[in-house]
Amino acid sequence: MSETNVDAAHAGTGSEATPTPEKALAHPILANDPASEWMGIEVIQVDDGHATITMKLRPEMLNGFGIAHGGMLFAFADTAFALACNPHTGSEDTITVASGVDINFMRPGIPGRLLTAVADRRAQTGRSGIFDIQVLQTVPGAPDEVLAEFRGRSRTIPKR
Repeated sequence: MSETNVDAAHAGTGSEATPTPEKALAHPILANDPASEWMGIEVIQVDDGHATITMKLRPEMLNGFGIAHGGMLFAFADTAFALACNPHTGSEDTITVASGVDINFMRPGIPGRLLTAVADRRAQTGRSGIFDIQVLQTVPGAPDEVLAEFRGRSRTIPKR
């Protein structure tokens, strides 16, 4: 899994962004995340309350109709949610996890397309937060399409 930072003007647009390796990111929650590694997720940007990630929609991620499996889109959005919820510097005392989520699928994901998930914190009160994650797919010669809208509710808890 590769992790790079990009110019914020390009984040989540589906346009080609120029990685800046000198600002390479490391996020501690990805160190032991074989699911995100298997999905081929690339971290584009992580800031406090924000994350942008990408992955290519591969054949083994499709359902019986030949379109993106809803579980794959959910897992992809959930990874962006986790990155936005947890500080990329890590925490010795707490972790932030999902207390609930809703997802609405808007369009089918087309095999071979690049998907982008953009997560943003909308509200934070004490140990609870609300995050919106938009999953987009690139469309050759056209604007990106919204595949799914994911709303996550977070809770910060003590580390075990």
